[in-house]
Amino acid sequence: MHGEFGRLLSGRAGAAALTGAGRAQAENVASWRGLGELTAIHASPRQRTVETATIIARALGLEVEIVAALDEIDFGEWNGKSFAELSDDPMWREWNSSRSTSPTPGGETMKAAVERAVRHLEDMAAARPGASILCVTHCDIIRGVMAHYLGLSLDNLLRFDVDPGSISTIMAGPEGRCVTRLNEVPA
Repeated sequence: MHGEFGRLLSGRAGAAALTGAGRAQAENVASWRGLGELTAIHASPRQRTVETATIIARALGLEVEIVAALDEIDFGEWNGKSFAELSDDPMWREWNSSRSTSPTPGGETMKAAVERAVRHLEDMAAARPGASILCVTHCDIIRGVMAHYLGLSLDNLLRFDVDPGSISTIMAGPEGRCVTRLNEVPA
């Protein structure tokens, strides 16, 4: 996941740059031995993910490929609002308790966002078997993808954390997919 950038639901609104802590988180990922030998780095087109991916790519001598399928959820009217602003919105509370069925106001559904990200991961697994690809994306995309591969309902996304600068890993093999790491924060 990208590094820290602030306490708002930036979604697809404007450019949200990393904080100093966010840049340090990206540097920790880049130097973390648990990454193994990466063959590629894919990133959402949002500034915060591109910045995170670029810090990691420079340290590892790789290029960043921008992938629209890894983009943040389009939160519609919620894009750019603070969590404090959203806390009194009944639709926001409904979204957080029933993500499998609740829409965002004027944006996309959680289901649609997860489907596009999973489709990208499955396409990568088919096209590049054995490749180790780092995907730098967003908290809810990661939660949704992990829920998909763990067989959990999207309504259960808030039952596990995905911290800024954390690593979650899915192994793709002939037997299927296996979540081998969830929310590990490199030190």
